[in-house]
Amino acid sequence: MGAIKVHEFTTVDGVVDVPMWTMDFGFPDDLAASIGVLTGSSTGILLGRTTFEMFAPAWSTRTVEDDPGAPFFNDTRKHVVSSTLTDAESVWRNSTVVGGYDANRIRALKDEADGDLYVSGSATLVRALLADGLVDELHLYVYPVAVGTGIRLFPEGTAQTLALLGVESLSNGVAHLTYGPAAG
Repeated sequence: MGAIKVHEFTTVDGVVDVPMWTMDFGFPDDLAASIGVLTGSSTGILLGRTTFEMFAPAWSTRTVEDDPGAPFFNDTRKHVVSSTLTDAESVWRNSTVVGGYDANRIRALKDEADGDLYVSGSATLVRALLADGLVDELHLYVYPVAVGTGIRLFPEGTAQTLALLGVESLSNGVAHLTYGPAAG
């Protein structure tokens, strides 16, 4: 049985929408290593349709020479949660559509996994996973910038209690906060 480990780039005001604002902070070795720990234990990737459609063209043609993360993203089995997408394999190899969001289906994927399931972005999916108690680790990479508008992981009206599992300060000013389910 694997764990579901979520990775989100976010601003201090909670925006996770298309994180182009990360570019100004670079991608230093300690950030790469931190994310590498998450992907290193993962044998599957779980993505929502929108993130899948953004990742597929960006990652599918990359090689290890372009980006050390390319083999993970291209060679690892990708599970796409979508009620509208019917064919993921022709878009990006090793991709399967699992259908619309169903907590029991996600639990089954988690139970059958021989490693962890890695989730990146996919805010709508992550909200549902959190609401259903399916996220084992929520890794927030908080960038020292507020953008004011955009999709937030926790939109207004969302209540969620989490337990702090770890804090890491990265060389580019980013805080890596790790949360897990609250006790009790």
